[in-house]
Amino acid sequence: MLDDLAAGQIGFGTVWLLGVSMGLTACTVTCLPFMGTWALGRASGTAEAFRHALVFLAGRVLTYTALAASAGLAGLGLAKALGGTWGNALIGGASIAAGLWLLVRARRPGCAPKAPAVQPLRFRGKADAAPPFALGAALALTPCTPLASLLALAAQSGSALNGAGYGLAFGLGAAMTPILILVPLAGRLGRELRCGRPWLSRWLVWVAAAVLILLGLRRLLA
Repeated sequence: MLDDLAAGQIGFGTVWLLGVSMGLTACTVTCLPFMGTWALGRASGTAEAFRHALVFLAGRVLTYTALAASAGLAGLGLAKALGGTWGNALIGGASIAAGLWLLVRARRPGCAPKAPAVQPLRFRGKADAAPPFALGAALALTPCTPLASLLALAAQSGSALNGAGYGLAFGLGAAMTPILILVPLAGRLGRELRCGRPWLSRWLVWVAAAVLILLGLRRLLA
């Protein structure tokens, strides 16, 4: 691949496949502890968890596009700097914020919201997608070999537009991940566990929030 990179023979399809290879492996291992914990703590069921998984992946795609565009415009140095110490700081901050969000905006225990409560929760539901988006955007900064290859290709292109194209193709490939299945399952599991068990609902929120905060602190101290 390095020979092809030097010869400028790598196309968007190859970059997409590179993203797929990461989405099916490293992405799932790295991201599931964060998003699985979030969905389990929310305990809001399959539909919301699936929406949050999509928002999470959208954050990743946006970051990959921005990183590759910066590499194409300013070279590899800037993108590497963003993915180093700053990357861990952003991941840690996003994870801690998600944990605190769970505590502050915890849903009331129950199996399903009553009909009159649907309208007031509409804006809140949109706002609650902010932590998954932030987690996705931050976790895209996790250093790995596929990401390094993407940034090297974008830097060689010498163009922010070409770099953004490579980043978008890579991100869309990385979005092909089992997270789209596993996160909704975690949301459904949380909902089933809390159904009719108010005491367990509170414990789910507190434990999930504590795990997210601890994961964030680990990143900050890395």
